[in-house]
Amino acid sequence: MPRAIRSVLIECDPSIKSIIVNIDSENHDFIIEDLDEERVVVKENMVPLLKQKLEDRLKENLPPVDESGSE
Repeated sequence: MPRAIRSVLIECDPSIKSIIVNIDSENHDFIIEDLDEERVVVKENMVPLLKQKLEDRLKENLPPVDESGSE
């Protein structure tokens, strides 16, 4: 008999969803169902780890911050 899996619906921009799908493609640990361009269902217990991985990916792609005070 199938067991229920606790899940979370994530709604986001297509660009963010693309990153989530890319993260999941490594081990298929996060996504339960890919619904459309802006929505995906993920395992509830994996949300904190997914957030951390997403933040890490976004930080990798940000340009360096100029803290010299000049513009």
